[in-house]
Amino acid sequence: MSKTVYDYMDWPGIEAVVYGEETAPRDVMGPRLTPDGVLIQGFFPEARSAVVAVGRKKYEMELEDEAGYYAVLIPGRKIPDYEFQVELEKETKKFKDAYAFGGLLTEEDERAFLGGVYYEAYKKMGAHPMTMDGVAGTHFAVWAPNAIRVSVVGEFNNWDGRVLPMHKMPMSGIFELFVPGVKPGAAYRYEIKAKGDVILQKADPYGNRTQPAPVWNSVVAEVAGFQWTDGKWMADRKKYDDRKQPVSIYETSLGQWKEGKELIAFAKEQGYTHVELHPVMEFLEEDSDGYPTSAYFAVSTRYGTLAEFAALVDGLHREEIGVILDWSPAQFPRYAGGLEKFDGTPLYEVKEPNMAVHPMWGTMLYNYDSPMVKDFLISNACFWLEVFHVDGLRMDDVDAMLYLDYGRKDGWTPNLYGSNENLHAIEFLKHLNSIVKKRDPGALLIAQEDGLWPELTDSVENDHIGFDYKWSGGWTRDFLFYLSVDPILRKNYHDQLTLSTLYAYSEHYILTFGSRDVGSLEAFMAKLPGDEKQKLAQVKAAYSYMMVHPGCKMMAPGAEMPEGLSKCIQALNAIYKSSPALYQMDDEYDGFEWIQLMKYEENVITFLRKTEKPEETLLVICNFAAVPHENYQVGVPFAGKYKEIFNSDAAEFGGEGVVNARAKSAKAEEFDEREHSIKVKLPALGVSIFSCTPGKTPAKKKVTAAKAVKTTKDKNAGKLVKAARTKVAKKVEAATEKAAKKTEIVEKKAATNKPVKEEKSAKAEEAVKAEKKEKAIK
Repeated sequence: MSKTVYDYMDWPGIEAVVYGEETAPRDVMGPRLTPDGVLIQGFFPEARSAVVAVGRKKYEMELEDEAGYYAVLIPGRKIPDYEFQVELEKETKKFKDAYAFGGLLTEEDERAFLGGVYYEAYKKMGAHPMTMDGVAGTHFAVWAPNAIRVSVVGEFNNWDGRVLPMHKMPMSGIFELFVPGVKPGAAYRYEIKAKGDVILQKADPYGNRTQPAPVWNSVVAEVAGFQWTDGKWMADRKKYDDRKQPVSIYETSLGQWKEGKELIAFAKEQGYTHVELHPVMEFLEEDSDGYPTSAYFAVSTRYGTLAEFAALVDGLHREEIGVILDWSPAQFPRYAGGLEKFDGTPLYEVKEPNMAVHPMWGTMLYNYDSPMVKDFLISNACFWLEVFHVDGLRMDDVDAMLYLDYGRKDGWTPNLYGSNENLHAIEFLKHLNSIVKKRDPGALLIAQEDGLWPELTDSVENDHIGFDYKWSGGWTRDFLFYLSVDPILRKNYHDQLTLSTLYAYSEHYILTFGSRDVGSLEAFMAKLPGDEKQKLAQVKAAYSYMMVHPGCKMMAPGAEMPEGLSKCIQALNAIYKSSPALYQMDDEYDGFEWIQLMKYEENVITFLRKTEKPEETLLVICNFAAVPHENYQVGVPFAGKYKEIFNSDAAEFGGEGVVNARAKSAKAEEFDEREHSIKVKLPALGVSIFSCTPGKTPAKKKVTAAKAVKTTKDKNAGKLVKAARTKVAKKVEAATEKAAKKTEIVEKKAATNKPVKEEKSAKAEEAVKAEKKEKAIK
């Protein structure tokens, strides 16, 4: 052993390297200049010999420690380009010295990470193939502040955690290392030595690829490089921020499609504005459909490569279809290589053991009190929105985030005010939503929250959480219950159909008929009464009612549905997107108006969807009874023509064809407390939509004053008899006959239909009005 070499070596540091406890191996083993030349060191357990090669020159390294620590002092006044040649029992390996390269993260990055504002952490955390100082390799970075030592292991070092210990950044607890020669496709893990000499093997929390489940090894992947063609879509999507755009979402899983092109063609043909994908992130449990996410920054190997997923998003955007991802920021699964006790301590999860486990799923709940954990989740949201151009996130299980006692009868710890709100989760969601809206205008943030959290979709500026939309679980449950009742008995549950309009404007809702709500078409039909044809009619009526009800839409009928139902949904989406009345004032009371609310005996409701332009008004009639109506009368908002533009019972949709082929002209016949009405055909178990074209109100004809006389037919009521000279007067007479039983109607008719001559003064008119009212009452 050369005494000169010995004297230049950091022996306490070398001992820490050998025993696997060194947190700053770059400081110990990195090449450095000395007055006697360049000192180069390396730790090669199991090596028989080691050589430093500089060009064609080779310098034999001395074994300085029997554990396999080698060193050599070579001549020169600057550090040369060199490589190791290490002879093992069965092979000789050649590789560059990892400790000859610097790190990637800066102190500014560390400070942002510790502050929870390192929104682009995904660019440096994890594994990133790159060229550093002219050498190709991969930079690794992982957060494990309480670890004694972290090493990156893989086939490139025989999965040996003794070599390639990573360099710890003391401010943040991030370990990083650039490993030359490691290429995309290389599998790897982090070996973590925790306190108590516990050795852990962990997947990369920021990893962009994994091996196929159930193996959870991370894989080095190249994320950048895809050539996007959706510039126009990305520039235009900010329009969705005003919440006055049609949003019709098709919910699906990528596992249901052989290739992305099939999904793109289906969504385009059906006319959806967005698709919502069940989690595309990697997951281990096959039956979970992806919700317990095991690798947040990786596309599941089940769904192809990163480039294939990017191509799917790009293809949907070219067809003007947005992409929403289901996302799980509430909990993560428990498995050996997962986030639980990542560095031997509760790092990502809630620190209190009794509060750390999800009471329903047995998964781990995130610690939103940690800025670094919040940063992990926010940067993950930014990753999908910015790297893969997705257009929204539907956050799963928000209830479990907001309520400390969610799913717990006892054994929960209240907040500092003694209540059940998770204050840390509230601040996290506010932070997340506000940052996403600033960085990615037009991205939709959707909450699946079945509690009663107030004003969930109000802005962060108003001190609320700031979601764009909330799933309307209440509407879905009530409506499905109503549909499950036999039509004969539905009159007893009419409020289940109409109650939603009382709270429709308390939040910005997405009405859901998704897979978890109704299941497959077969499962949906099984919930409904009647024969097969009636069941299918009710499915079409259900989708139709959802489309005309205030709120955005989400459904999940599969590509195998009958042709008639497919055409029905296509027509509904076309009407929805082309009718401002169905979305422009979706969050305003003035955008909806009841005409028939209480026809519960008939199982019929009638209402208007409106904008500020009368000509954009739509009249909707829903018949949830099993009997049709040939001449159903309904009040209308004004004189004009009413043309049926959709009927769920149309023959082309597989229905009976009880439709209104011709436009209806409103008659000056009062009905539903409106001056005009029409009579239409109403299909059984069907929904009809009419466009409304205002017309001129006919001028009222003049009639002379009528005298009231008593007849033998109605002595008790003192019926008012009018001497009528026109058809209008005759109608008034018929109306006043009914008024004998209802004094209020008599008063209204007498006051409304008073015959007045043009030449009378205002005072004379009032006198006539009073006289007529008095006669009517008598």
